[in-house]
Amino acid sequence: MKRFALDFLAQWRLRPDRKPLVIRGARQVGKTELVRIFARQAFDSIVEINFDENPEKASLFDEPDVRTIVRLIEADASKKIVPGETLLFLDEIQGAPAVLAKLRYFYEKMPELHVIAAGSLLDFSLGAPEYSVPVGRIEFMYLGPMSFEEFLLARGQEQLREYLSMYRISQSLPEALHAKARAFLREYFLVGGLPGVVKAFIESDLDMKAAARAQSSLLLTYYADFSKYKRKVDVPMLQAVFKNIPATIGKTAKYSSLNPLARSIQVRESLDQLEKARLVFRVFHSDGNGIPLGAEIHPSSFKLVFLDIGLLASFLGLNAADLPRDKDMTLVNSGAMAEQFIGQHLLYRNGFYHEPSLFYWNRQSKGSTAEVDYLIQAGSLAVPVEVKAGKTGRLRSLQVFIQEKNASLGLRFNDDLPSCLESTTSIAGKKPQPFKLLSLPLYLVEQAERLLRPGSDPIC
Repeated sequence: MKRFALDFLAQWRLRPDRKPLVIRGARQVGKTELVRIFARQAFDSIVEINFDENPEKASLFDEPDVRTIVRLIEADASKKIVPGETLLFLDEIQGAPAVLAKLRYFYEKMPELHVIAAGSLLDFSLGAPEYSVPVGRIEFMYLGPMSFEEFLLARGQEQLREYLSMYRISQSLPEALHAKARAFLREYFLVGGLPGVVKAFIESDLDMKAAARAQSSLLLTYYADFSKYKRKVDVPMLQAVFKNIPATIGKTAKYSSLNPLARSIQVRESLDQLEKARLVFRVFHSDGNGIPLGAEIHPSSFKLVFLDIGLLASFLGLNAADLPRDKDMTLVNSGAMAEQFIGQHLLYRNGFYHEPSLFYWNRQSKGSTAEVDYLIQAGSLAVPVEVKAGKTGRLRSLQVFIQEKNASLGLRFNDDLPSCLESTTSIAGKKPQPFKLLSLPLYLVEQAERLLRPGSDPIC
């Protein structure tokens, strides 16, 4: 299955200032398979060490000299390591966190060798006080689930994906292609982007029950992973919070809703750990007065985005086999699925180098109900983003933001055809303020950055 991260890895391989690369992401987002595919495409050979399966191999790294370490790895693997031709892949490195600290010596003493490390729940180990991360001597890559457009490629829809990637707002989008994209979006809402689930779905001749079985298996894997860290975490608390997260999607989160029987500090600690594991992401309130948006956050006000929309559907008990074919999946669960879909994609909009982050806005005053689903940066602008499950819906909160922040551009995702309108606010007691509203169908979320970019196509 084509992953856009392969292009990123190809660029990393050729950079003269390249450092050992650490891939961070939740279990089962495809880190290991991605590296193996990359090795087949770009190298003559790969030497892979899996520290989960072979924890004793961490002893190969006990030597202080990195070239001695390489000779020991060669002897153990019965394979020659040739810089520039061999990729050294250290998988499940959370099983040997001391090795992570040794990566600095590969950069300092043997920079010609390509080294990639990856692991599940890696951040738990990164936070261990007995080991330090070699800051400035390694670089990170952040990998999430397969995006919708990657899902299209996996479904053999190269031409549809190419059309979407080249679409311009000045074009009319045919109803036939709109309906086709919506049909695949419905699939993605239920299957999601975890490669193992996508593979099970495709290889079973598009059997949703096969996808559901794969999702159930993955959820059990996550629970088992929590138990591995029982010396560091309260496993029952972690599992309880994890199970309650899906019900909070699309709402401002409260610790009491995540576990009403526990103290807030306990819930907060569990949520911190789940976020470190990349299974959930906090979307913090930003005042949105300017950029960067992260400069004005309120850590106590946040919403949640789950790892993957397919797992969210599984948690919520949605089964395509039990739903009519014309059932609009975006309307299930009051639009939370639509908000999850958009949030899941906007998290990674800044590329593989940047740690996933996202913001939202609500009016910080008593009695106010104005809340904008997300805030993103487009050039020098803070752009409010509203997500609507159907084709219509009020934009009162978006208008409140535009009025208060003197903004000039708003972005709406919905189920309708694309459009761009010159509009004005209509807030009682306030002078109408002109703004431009770009409306995109949900399936064009990966093209929003390009369509908002000045000069790519005139906005309205």
